[in-house]
Order: sequence, then structure tokens, then C-alpha cells
Amino acid sequence: MSAFWEAMGRVPDLLAAHLLLAASALVLGLVISLPLAVWSARHAGVARVSLGFASLVQTIPSLALLALFYPLLLSLSALVGGGIPVLGFLPSLLALTLYALLPILRNGITGLNGIDPAAIEAADGVGMTPGQKLRLVEAPLVAPVLMAGIRTAAVWTIGAATLSTTVGQPSLGDMIFAGLQTQNWALVLAGCLSAAGLALAVDALLGMIEHGIRHRRRMQIWMAAAVLALGVAIALAPLWPRAGDDTVITIGAKGFSEQFILARLIGHQLERDGYTVRYREGLGSAVVFGALKNGTIDVYVDYSGTVWANEMRRRDVPTRPAMLAEIGAWAQQTFGITLLGSLGFENAYAFAMRGDDARRRGIVSLDDLVGAAPALNFSADLEFLERPEWAAVKRAYPLKFKSAHAYAPTFMYRALDSRQGDVISAFSSDGRIAAQKLTVLTDPRRAIPSYDAMLLVSRTAARDQRLVHALKPLIGRVPVAAMREANYMVDRDDNKTSPEQAARWLEQRIGLR
Repeated sequence: MSAFWEAMGRVPDLLAAHLLLAASALVLGLVISLPLAVWSARHAGVARVSLGFASLVQTIPSLALLALFYPLLLSLSALVGGGIPVLGFLPSLLALTLYALLPILRNGITGLNGIDPAAIEAADGVGMTPGQKLRLVEAPLVAPVLMAGIRTAAVWTIGAATLSTTVGQPSLGDMIFAGLQTQNWALVLAGCLSAAGLALAVDALLGMIEHGIRHRRRMQIWMAAAVLALGVAIALAPLWPRAGDDTVITIGAKGFSEQFILARLIGHQLERDGYTVRYREGLGSAVVFGALKNGTIDVYVDYSGTVWANEMRRRDVPTRPAMLAEIGAWAQQTFGITLLGSLGFENAYAFAMRGDDARRRGIVSLDDLVGAAPALNFSADLEFLERPEWAAVKRAYPLKFKSAHAYAPTFMYRALDSRQGDVISAFSSDGRIAAQKLTVLTDPRRAIPSYDAMLLVSRTAARDQRLVHALKPLIGRVPVAAMREANYMVDRDDNKTSPEQAARWLEQRIGLR
């Protein structure tokens, strides 16, 4: 139970950001939908187009819609010479606004078309202008039906806002995604209950407004609106300016345990030097590097092979020191990003199998795996099957598996353990390799590049020499054995610890405390 209340301690700041995003999307959706509903009610052709578009949006998975705005905004930003934020609030706002359109638009059009023609004729008979007729007759009559659509849009928007975590916007989804990855169910439960509670509370207050409109009870409308406004103000209080906000440093992290631990290792180091830190977790590889480029985050840990293949589009495989030197020069010259150095360990992609299965089949290398692959199921992490590293492996080794499925990293290992998968794209610093007695296959053709854990700092943050000095003690300090132990503390099934606790342990292990 203590774990749940500890998780609830993270809710206020994330709830504020979540509510700000959802409320902004709902308001923008209203601004677009209301005039469009009036126009559509007057013209059947406009109705077909507007409702068709809004319905089409609903067929796109919300996660995909969020992701699609990243390349769209990136292209637009390049077209106008930069300045458009491609991550965080803006893509989340645009995607959620599109999701809010359909229920408001449909209910608005239905309500306007359902008004008794006699009421319209009476308004025309007394000489009302179109504007007066809309304001004094149509709007009051359609309001109850419209409010039902707004309630639906509000609930949808609050629920979908949890997915904004994937594009760098803080929300209650931060807790849900982190909890799912580390199997911290208290964190998942706290995030889900908070999101559900927010949706139910907003729906109840909007329902009171709807009831007041329907029964012409102005006091009920104003009371519900006041409570709603007060709740928004209280929830947004953590976002109000505070003393010391000029020293807030944003630390990024991808969506697996090692990244959560390292983010807190960095955070603790900066906190000891007087900085206030916040975390942006659960980001994809392209998203997190993009966030560093545009200053959405200030510092994070990436891996040399990832930047080499994904960002630099390089296919050659130099030595580890040469790769680090080239990445550092490229990042500095191209984006002003500073590579402070390697943390001291490598977390490379590595193909792994159950130890007994590998021995029985006589597989020790990727060359050996080629012949056996047609009878084996491949389980990869969520990114691997679309990454250039997988393409490089297939060029070097003609692997054709019986099936290939993507999983969140934690469930990828479970797929192997449950024999739903036979081969996985493991991570070499993962403690579960030893715990599950897995065999890591060698790569004799050197298709997979090295993956030194690198500390990267944004252009703006690198100008702060105090920050750079605070982070320097981490360089070369983390041995792979210590990282494996810390990772396993979070990933194991029994006596599980949080990334925060694992980071504290790692600090003691490497002598930072």
C-alpha cells in the first residue's frame, strides 16, 4: 500500500499538465466545431465533408495520430525556417483537438437539424436576423444535445491525453507507461485511477451544466461552472511560476528500466548541485534526440550505435573510440549538442536464446542461427524491427524466422520465458540475461555497432558550466556489472525496487554518495 501512496505523490504535477493539455484541446475543438456545425446544418454538402473527415480521424489510432504530427511539424518547421515546436505540447494539442471534433460536431448538427420547424418559422415571422435567430432561438434549443457531445469529447480527450507521453508531453501517461515497463503496478494503478477520476469529475460537472440548461436552472449552471473553474485553477497550481524555476533542468529518458535509472542518477547529481529537475520519460529514440535538438529536454543518455545508425545514417562499424569521437564532432557541429563522454559501459543489441535451447540446437553465433531460424519465433522490442540495425543484421545474415513479433522490453523477456518466443533482441547490460540463463549469440560479421552509453547535453544547457561540472563525475564511472545489477533490481519479479531506489543503490555502488 505504501508503494501506491508513494506513486500518488507524483500525481499533482502530472495532473496539472494533463488537465492543461486536455482543456486546451477541448476548447480548441469547440472553437472549430461550433461554427462548423452551424455551417454544416445549413449546407448538406459541408456536413458530408466535415463529418466524413471527423469520422476518418476516429479510425486512426490515437498513438499513430500523435506520432504523425512529429514529421508533419518537422517538415513545416523546416519550410518556414524553424521555430515550430515539433514535440511536446503542440503535436499533442493538435492530435487531441482532432479527436474532440466528432462528438461535438455530430451532436451540434443533429441538434440544429432536429429543431421544430415551427420555432424557426416563428423567429422568421417576428423579423429576427440570422444572427438573432441563432443566438436567441437555435442555441438555447440545441444546447442540451450539444452538451452531451461536449461531455463525450471531454472524456475521450482526457483518456487519449495519457498517450501524449510518447511525444514528450508530460501527462498521467508518464506513470502508466513507466509502470507497465517496470511492472510497477502501483504506478500504473495510480496513473489510471487519476486519469479516470479526472474524466469522471469533469463529466459529472458538465452533466450538471447540461441538466441545468435542459431544465432552465441558471443557478445550477453557474455553480457547476464555478466548481469546474475552481478545480481547473487548483489542478493547475503546480504550473504557476515558482521561485527557482530558472534552474529547472529537464532530463529525458526512453521507455525502459535502464533509462529510468540513469535519468534519476543524473537528476540526483544535479540536485546535489542546487538544480531542480523534472523528467520526461517513455520517449522513443527519434523523439528523445529531437527533443534534445530543440531544447525540450536538456540532458539524457543515448547509445552510440543508436545515434550512429538512426541519426547519422552510417552503416560502417568503426572501433568504439572512433565512433564516439565522430558522434561527438557531428553532434556539436550539426546541432550544438555536447557529448560529455561515455558513462563507462555498453548496452548493445544482442540476440539471445534460452540457454538449454541454444545448446540443444548447437547455436552459438548468428551464423549458426541462420539455418535454424525458419523453425523459431523472434521476439523483438518495440523499435527493433523498424531500426536500421535490424536491416544491417539481415544484410549480413539471411535470417528468416517463422514469425516476428514486437513487445515492450519487459514482455519480450516474458515471451522467451513462456516459450512464445525463441530468440529475442536482448540488451547486453540487462540483468535478466544472467538471471534467466540466456545464451547471447556472437556476431562474427560485426553487423551490430557498439552501443556505449553516452551523456548528451543540449546547446543551451551546455553553456552552463556549473551543470557540465556537476555531470562530469559520471563519465567513465558506471561499470557494466553494476548497471546490470541495478537493472535487475527493477526488472526482477520478486523484491522489486523502483528506478529511484535502484539509482540510489547505483550511486553508492560506484562511490558517488
